[in-house]
Amino acid sequence: MEDAFINLVSQTGFPIAVTAFLLIRIEKKLDQLNQTLVHMAETFSKNN
Repeated sequence: MEDAFINLVSQTGFPIAVTAFLLIRIEKKLDQLNQTLVHMAETFSKNN
């Protein structure tokens, strides 16, 4: 991963590489948030 990131920086520039890095990291957090929200909605609908 680190070698690919360094290669990306050298070819496309720092701003594009930082954006890609952040999007990859945020994707995992969004998936976790989505799973939590689905679980909460299911729990809420069962209790009502």
